[in-house]
Amino acid sequence: MVDVTFFPINDDVLKSHICEDILRSLPQWFGIESAIFDYSQGVKGQFFLAAKVKEDVVGIISIKENTPYTDEIYVMAIKKEFHRTGIGKELVERAAQRSRTMNKKLLSVKTLSDSDSDVNYAKTRQFYLAMGFYPLEELTELWGEENPCLIMVKVL
Repeated sequence: MVDVTFFPINDDVLKSHICEDILRSLPQWFGIESAIFDYSQGVKGQFFLAAKVKEDVVGIISIKENTPYTDEIYVMAIKKEFHRTGIGKELVERAAQRSRTMNKKLLSVKTLSDSDSDVNYAKTRQFYLAMGFYPLEELTELWGEENPCLIMVKVL
């Protein structure tokens, strides 16, 4: 893995700015303007962990508490040039460990379903499968018929 530092961010304005910056660098995954806005606003008030290489924040994960038993990866993104370096794996592992310490039983994530043939999201689903997540349910009413949502869960 590259020389990386992981640290939480508590300042909501900074969370929003960093999230927007990273999402805009990934149009293959985050190409819908309203989604970028929603995610960058939605991280406010949520647990937010960043990964920094040198002075550049290159990855983020934000965790939303859905129930007393379940946390959700609200948004996770790593700049493309840092894919497959171990940063994403470490972000998920640290988030899962935090959820375990809070006595959570499940960690979930929403991603584009495999009923859509997008090759970038195929890699995303493979990543989550490798991290121990399992497909739970496909929903077309959440993001619309054109963007079928797959909910995946990991037992903590």
